[in-house]
Amino acid sequence: MTDIDKLLQQQQIPPSEPSARQAAMRDALEAFEQEHQASQGNPENNRSSSQGFWQRLRLIKDATFRSIAMTSSTTRTLFAGLAAASVTVLGLFIVLPALLTVSPPSIDESEVTLTDIKLSSSKDAAARAPMIEDVMIEELVVRGEPRRVVEGSHAAPASAPIQAPQKASMDFAHGTVLNMRAPTGSDSLPRPMAQNRDKFSEQQENPVKRTLEAPVSTFSVDVDTASYSFVRRQLNSGVLPAKNAVRVEEMLNYFDYAYPTPQNREQPFLPSIAVTDSPWAEGKKLLHIGIKGYDLSGQKVPKTNLVFLLDVSGSMNSPDKLPLVKQSMDMLLGSLKPDDTVAIVVYAGAAGTVLEPTAVKDKQKILAALRNLQAGGSTAGAQGIQQAYQLAEANFDDNAINRVILATDGDFNVGISDTEQLKGYIERKRNQGIFLSVLGFGQGNYNDELMQTLAQNGNGVAAYLDTLGEAQKVLVQEANSALFPIAKDVKIQLEFNPDKIAEYRLIGYETRILNREDFNNDKVDAGDIGAGHSVTALYELTLTDSDAQLIDPNRYGKNPEPDTENSSEYGYLKLRYKLPEQSTSQLLEQAITADDKPVDQALLNEVNFAIAVAGFGQKLTGSVYLHELSYDDIIAMAQASKGEDLYGYRTEFIQLVRKAKIAKEL
Repeated sequence: MTDIDKLLQQQQIPPSEPSARQAAMRDALEAFEQEHQASQGNPENNRSSSQGFWQRLRLIKDATFRSIAMTSSTTRTLFAGLAAASVTVLGLFIVLPALLTVSPPSIDESEVTLTDIKLSSSKDAAARAPMIEDVMIEELVVRGEPRRVVEGSHAAPASAPIQAPQKASMDFAHGTVLNMRAPTGSDSLPRPMAQNRDKFSEQQENPVKRTLEAPVSTFSVDVDTASYSFVRRQLNSGVLPAKNAVRVEEMLNYFDYAYPTPQNREQPFLPSIAVTDSPWAEGKKLLHIGIKGYDLSGQKVPKTNLVFLLDVSGSMNSPDKLPLVKQSMDMLLGSLKPDDTVAIVVYAGAAGTVLEPTAVKDKQKILAALRNLQAGGSTAGAQGIQQAYQLAEANFDDNAINRVILATDGDFNVGISDTEQLKGYIERKRNQGIFLSVLGFGQGNYNDELMQTLAQNGNGVAAYLDTLGEAQKVLVQEANSALFPIAKDVKIQLEFNPDKIAEYRLIGYETRILNREDFNNDKVDAGDIGAGHSVTALYELTLTDSDAQLIDPNRYGKNPEPDTENSSEYGYLKLRYKLPEQSTSQLLEQAITADDKPVDQALLNEVNFAIAVAGFGQKLTGSVYLHELSYDDIIAMAQASKGEDLYGYRTEFIQLVRKAKIAKEL
């Protein structure tokens, strides 16, 4: 072992600073250039060019080892690898001048592949010397561990595992910059983290309203679950989700609840009402409204004509995107009947039909078409939607469910990307009997705002699939809910009694608020409910005799005379819906009283678990109305009321609350 090797092993090297490394290399290069110019301008130096060469090399060597003393363990590991490859001190001195002859490439920060940049003659070294700092310092040192050379026959073995993405690596033995495009397989190089461009619509929390001034609340039902899945992904990554990514109603409706189930398809709902004390605001009540949809039996499930509209653009080139899309569609096929049909349209730079309508009994043909899909290109999403609808129209069946299922990360950047134009187009197709559901994938590029808009206007659900487990839940366990609507344009309206209720607040549903007059207008679109689906809504109430009122009474004007006939009622519930084949709505009505309590322990558990979920959602959004509710309180409430939990979703929820607590404390 040489003295230099011993010195390198014994040296205690402090953490590196990029500026120090750059300054050290700059000093070396300036010294080299000065000596080189001096030797060219002094005839006496011609008698011994080798002496001048070794003098310049000594200066570079001194500055380089000063740089080594300031660099990270990455560079030490690199030089240790060179030593292990029998690069002696003398060999190192010979290699360094050779590096000066590398022809520097122009560097594109977005993506660069450098290939076979050959050595040039040494007489051009001085001209190219200033570029060595960029190649050697930036490419080999600043960005962390040295990367393994993956192409080229003269690569020296790496001495450390690959840890961080870089643009290129250098073969020290030959002074060649080699191609660093990542291969496939377990040894593939990690991709740089994409810029986070997730998009969520801005929303303001529903305010407290004074019953005397605004006694009526109207909203559209929402059975989407995308928000909960996205929140779960963020928490599983150890970070709290963005506030706009949290929609309390979608977290509530992620879970199935054992509400009473109607037995008649002509009246597909049986509302369940319960009034309890609020766990987060003393002196307030919570009004729980649960609706369970009629569940179709296997014999009554109608035929289905589906068009898979799959995004195969370059943004889908990630394991949690297109590969998961393929696996999810495979799962969905298992939920369909043999005489159902499936077609596949894809879109990237352009749209195209990959598979004409094919019976599910020919499953292998469908799977073969899915397996051949690859990601690449820009995103002509609007063009893909148009082609998918054209295919659905060509295969339209009046006696079947005709639906387009869009699977994408939501990146529409080519063609007609105006949201209003897309909404109008999808609404027209909806009125013709072709519905649209949306499955979102991936993060960093996920356009939740657009996906929600498309699904709402297409009379379909919006779900976010982050794992195969979620695909199993949405496309297998809840396939009937996702595919077969039992009611459309479902609206809820509550009128509160000012004699009993001083104030109220709707928890969640900020993006589903309707005008009062919209309730009786059958031209106004609202949410759909699928077979067996449950919908949950919560209101926070402040009674007239409570000290917890937030709004002072008006100074001027008199309160109306008490309504003695209905004095025991807290309010009145109205529910409007249309059967799938009808255009005229039907009405359900029910009074709400203080005596509305859960009829048994099972229903009480459902109510309490829903309250725990709503509390968690509000905590994540930083609700100004949430008082005296800790993460531990939410965990205790959910744990006590989770019930049977056949698939473990409620247990998973409790774990997410624990993760949120940890992330909040960090």
